[in-house]
Amino acid sequence: MAFDYKKEYKEFYMPPREPGIVTVPAMNFLAVRGRGDPNQEGGAYKQAIGMLYAVAFTIKMSKLGKHALEGYFDYVVPPLEGLWWQEGILGVDYTRKEDFQWISLIRLPEFVSREAFDWAVGEAAEKKQQDFSTVEFFTWEEGVCVQCMHIGPYDDEPATVAAMEEYAGALGYVLDFSQGRFHHEIYLSDARRCKPERLKTVIRQPVKKSGI
Repeated sequence: MAFDYKKEYKEFYMPPREPGIVTVPAMNFLAVRGRGDPNQEGGAYKQAIGMLYAVAFTIKMSKLGKHALEGYFDYVVPPLEGLWWQEGILGVDYTRKEDFQWISLIRLPEFVSREAFDWAVGEAAEKKQQDFSTVEFFTWEEGVCVQCMHIGPYDDEPATVAAMEEYAGALGYVLDFSQGRFHHEIYLSDARRCKPERLKTVIRQPVKKSGI
């Protein structure tokens, strides 16, 4: 049976709807950086997602080709994730989507080395006849965060975020959007096929103990 990160690491991918504190270790990702409204048809965000999935499935389906990746195990491609921020704003302002800066992510299995990554990017670029040079091998340790499951439209997230911040504050934590720490979302639903009221999104905010 294929290894499924969502099932094996439920504390990171399937949290309850009530906020909780979690410490997230270092992980490797495929990543593409960009800016602008993610809803723009044919925009940079949607192009980035296409590139991420092209490389992710090149790695997954390598088992059927001639290029054997050392340590390969069969797995379910992890969900799309996103880091979001805007200049001069603590957290994010959902009314100013055109000002978003983002890093789109898909987690990499542990067997994917930089050499395997380079091969997969080259393979995807050749197959798609497209420039994939913006796809990065991204190592990131998220650290201590407050998180919970948000169910519903993306535009309703501010209420969930407010509840998370209230919960963290009651435990003596404050938001910590310092260098390398971002508003983080993990998309468990396909927005093209799921009704808005049923969308499942893991939301994380970086925190630290007050006074540190």
